[in-house]
Amino acid sequence: MATSSNPLAEQSAALPVRGDGLGALEQGSLSRWLLPSLFDLLFISLPFWFFGLADGGTGLLLFDGDTGWHIRTGDWILQHRQFVSGDIFSFTKPGQPWFAWEWLSDILFSLMHSAAGMKGVLLFGILCSALFCGLIFRHMVWRGANIFIALPLALMGFGSATVHLLARPHLWTLLLVAACSWLIQADLRKPTKWIWALVPVTAVWTNLHGGWLSLIAILGLVAVGTAVEAWFGTAEWGTVKRYLTLAATCLAASLLNPYGWRLHVHMAEYLSVSWIKDMVSEFQSPTFRSENMSQFELILLGSLIGAGWALRRKQFVGPLLILFWAHSSLVSARHIPIFVALALPFLADEIQGAWMSWTSGAGKKSTLGILQGLAREAQPGLHRTSVWAVIPFILIALPILPIPWPTDFPSFRFPTKMAARHADLLKTSRVATEDQWADYLIYKFYPQQKVFFDGRSDFYGEALTKEYAQMMAGEYRWKDVMRKYGFTAALLKVKSPLATVLKESGEWQVVEDDGKAIVFRRRAVEGVEAARAGVENTDAGANENP
Repeated sequence: MATSSNPLAEQSAALPVRGDGLGALEQGSLSRWLLPSLFDLLFISLPFWFFGLADGGTGLLLFDGDTGWHIRTGDWILQHRQFVSGDIFSFTKPGQPWFAWEWLSDILFSLMHSAAGMKGVLLFGILCSALFCGLIFRHMVWRGANIFIALPLALMGFGSATVHLLARPHLWTLLLVAACSWLIQADLRKPTKWIWALVPVTAVWTNLHGGWLSLIAILGLVAVGTAVEAWFGTAEWGTVKRYLTLAATCLAASLLNPYGWRLHVHMAEYLSVSWIKDMVSEFQSPTFRSENMSQFELILLGSLIGAGWALRRKQFVGPLLILFWAHSSLVSARHIPIFVALALPFLADEIQGAWMSWTSGAGKKSTLGILQGLAREAQPGLHRTSVWAVIPFILIALPILPIPWPTDFPSFRFPTKMAARHADLLKTSRVATEDQWADYLIYKFYPQQKVFFDGRSDFYGEALTKEYAQMMAGEYRWKDVMRKYGFTAALLKVKSPLATVLKESGEWQVVEDDGKAIVFRRRAVEGVEAARAGVENTDAGANENP
């Protein structure tokens, strides 16, 4: 007996639909591909959110500078025709062992960037974001949710996920989690051989992004949930064995990477240390002070309530997934999109069940009856996809539309103009800057530019990370750190603590301050002594005057 069956889907499928119009449209194989569906309207509306509605536009996808070093890593791999085994970007740890575990994504980013510049990278980000939302929506509809349930939940899920929708390799994880969770639920309803496709998917996923671990966790939770259901007699023990075997096989498939088992050891160490959670913002808990976090909060509360109702029916797979990933998303904001992808289909089940109870006895002319009729008529269009789901993406990719695609990272986030004006100084100096701006310098000036510390927090280690944090905070050892690593220039935010102390130091000269970013140059030794002498004479003169 299959576990986690969903009677709502069968009940919704049994509802009558119109015999003409849209119902007739479903009969024609050609027409169903040419006429837009309701799902198409949702899918093609998401790119316009980036272009017209989002604060920051397509630049939202480039809020994280890590995209820069991912592109350059891919460039290096393609140029040298080999995997990266040692650091190529820093002057602090040159050549030391580095796990470029997202090497396949890096190659793809390099190819996209080489073919179309930042436009190629942004198109990838927009398409992945739309597919992520579309997969969640179709999963909910497949389970039986009607348009009045699936559409608001999908849009709320998309809004919640924008906290981590960035043009980085983790977009592959978001897509694969949404797709694999649907495949798993379909297999739990009716087992098929297609579930074993997760094994080669894991092998590829491991080389795209470290989020492949989430699949192992999901399979393990499904096995535990079905074991509890089997204990209560609502599932078979064979299903438990099936998913334990699948989890073990997928884990074995993850060894197919350039670093073998050493990657697993490195990832275990990386995820277990506490200093990374303290230093890296995306590993920290979410802050509930924005619209997208309000949407996440509603989904979180609704899912927890729904998990309670499911437990009363002795269903454990959904509640276990919800509770585990709810905890993970509250510990680390980067897990919010994964939680959304897994929780929304189960939440839609609970709301659809309540909907069926509310409308079962409603008259056709009542408000609930009319809404139920509209939901029935709309349902076929939610299951169908036409060519119009693809055409808008093709149009925006072609150069025929006057779309102002960015050619660089967003200037409101990165010092693009300052870096361009002082390229000669920055390329030939050891530059003190924050990790995000160091990522940008790698993108702009590699291989001439070597950085002190960038976004690869797993590579630099705790000691160097703490030195970086002390320096950027302008703490008492900032001067020792800067002398230790021989900095000769600095590129900082105007209001950063380090910029403040450098202004007060006679060893550093302001080259330019544009109100957002400031460039410093270290004075020559003679200049430093003269500056110090000038300060001493000024102090002495001030003391002599009453």
